[in-house]
Amino acid sequence: MIYNILNGDSLAFSFPDTKIEGDVMVVREGLIDGDLSGDNLHDFWQSRAKHMGLTKTEYHNNVVKEFEKIMNAPDNSAFNLWFEYDLFCQVNMWFVISIINSLPIKKKVFAVYTSFLDKTSKQFWNGFGPANSDELKVCYANKIPLSEDNINLGKDLWNAYKNGNLKELADLSHNQSLAFPYLQEVVQAHVDRFPKDGTKGRPEKVIEDITKNISTDFHTVFKEFWNRESIYGFGDTQLKSLYDKVMHYR
Repeated sequence: MIYNILNGDSLAFSFPDTKIEGDVMVVREGLIDGDLSGDNLHDFWQSRAKHMGLTKTEYHNNVVKEFEKIMNAPDNSAFNLWFEYDLFCQVNMWFVISIINSLPIKKKVFAVYTSFLDKTSKQFWNGFGPANSDELKVCYANKIPLSEDNINLGKDLWNAYKNGNLKELADLSHNQSLAFPYLQEVVQAHVDRFPKDGTKGRPEKVIEDITKNISTDFHTVFKEFWNRESIYGFGDTQLKSLYDKVMHYR
């Protein structure tokens, strides 16, 4: 069985046009933000449902059912992980890898990145959305196989992230791997959210600068933040929360 694991419904909408083989599973989570507590998946799902303001049933039907496709995969399955380079996507990918790692089956795992983009592109950090079917086929053709070491690294990255262990996360980011090509930059962006000296985090500082020097209009702030810090991959929900906090203390 082949599984194409897509990060979000935007890619899921355009993906069928590629005619790429395999079942589709959609990750409808944003683990970059919110409660990650829970010693097992059942408790973890409960924490996430509460954070997203959904009932257990709503969260299960919308989110968990998709993950169960992975958890019920048969022996000799192949998993294509369609995730972008930014922090939002990478954290979700680490979580998916941790689930795949726990499966007692023979499996092959591949990372599919936005390889049709160069790093000077404005969409570099978050670029599947505007990709056409031919560009998605290029990404698929350039998929990167994950070794056992890569899979273990992904699992360890998730555990360090989930537990809020920034030092361990930073240490892990020094692993050189084609499967995680911008790992140090992405992990540093996350570490910068929580300065040790008690000052504002990197995203808040950027928002503060934008509201002081450009505009306090949220849509303008959102656009400018993306121009400067697309490495975070924040959606409007995550950025609005930070924006509100900055505006409150102005």
